[in-house]
Amino acid sequence: MRILIILGLIYVAYRAIKSWMLQGEPSKTKVSREAAGEIDDVMVKDPYCEVYFPKRNGVHLNVKGNDLYFCSTECRNKFIAKNSKRDV
Repeated sequence: MRILIILGLIYVAYRAIKSWMLQGEPSKTKVSREAAGEIDDVMVKDPYCEVYFPKRNGVHLNVKGNDLYFCSTECRNKFIAKNSKRDV
């Protein structure tokens, strides 16, 4: 029983000394600046090539009051060309 008490005291002393020695050092844990559960960006689907990508990286096009987002200007131009042929 004495051995368990001595080991417990040694452990408590170790933890106390360790926390005292590390008081001035910056914490190594990384803290995110964003609030927990906050959405960084929304994923949208390209209407031409049907790939998902972050909305903020998309190329915007407004067609008849609808906002469309494309993964690249190339896909946007292909969509415009395809729809212009259909309208003729």
